[in-house]
Amino acid sequence: MEILNASDAKREFGEVLIKAQHGPVGINRNGKPVAVVISAAEFAQLEALKEEHLREAIQEGIADLQAGKVTDGKAVMDKLRKRISG
Repeated sequence: MEILNASDAKREFGEVLIKAQHGPVGINRNGKPVAVVISAAEFAQLEALKEEHLREAIQEGIADLQAGKVTDGKAVMDKLRKRISG
């Protein structure tokens, strides 16, 4: 991934947009990473992956509920307190 400092990225924004079509472009400010510019297509792919991951997690939770693999919050906290104190 190409890394630019914020001043260069600002000055060369059009070029940053072109580069982002081929791969992520990192932006640093004061030597620290602050942003990454990616193409709209890559952003859409990331959003779709997040949505699929969330859908799978929800399905897993529903399956746990149907299988009776649930614990109420009080029981979880009691178990954690025992673990910490014991």
